[in-house]
Amino acid sequence: MSDEWDAVTKIGKNVRAGGGAARATVARSQSEINAARRSGAIVSTDKKYATGNQKQATDGQRLTKVDRENEVAPPPKVDQSVGKAMAKARQGKEPPMTQKDLATKVNEKPSVINDYESGRAVPNQQVLAKLERALGVKLRGKDIGSPLGPKKKT
Repeated sequence: MSDEWDAVTKIGKNVRAGGGAARATVARSQSEINAARRSGAIVSTDKKYATGNQKQATDGQRLTKVDRENEVAPPPKVDQSVGKAMAKARQGKEPPMTQKDLATKVNEKPSVINDYESGRAVPNQQVLAKLERALGVKLRGKDIGSPLGPKKKT
């Protein structure tokens, strides 16, 4: 018996003998494999990956563990102070602005605004710049939440 317990051996017709296309069948015993070799049939051995109830090799699990050890830190999230400043500025408008109104004004989805206000979003400088202009408050750098200065003249 083969020492590769997780291998499948297929037996097909010999294409060179004019038998047409090879038809694959699975050999169940070593004697079938030997008989196929004697008759000149094509014999190929393929690895099986599903093992049923038998214990699987732990190589894949070990590689996953190694990958997790080398994992890079997740990107930093937006600070809570930015979300609080956004909500305060949005509600301080006359009339008060909803998250959906703000999202429409800056051409983003309402879920993006919600993520920024709750501190779940990864900061995007372009989105923050649009939000600053729409709300009229600073959301980047120092003194977050203070009013934006006048537009710079070029």
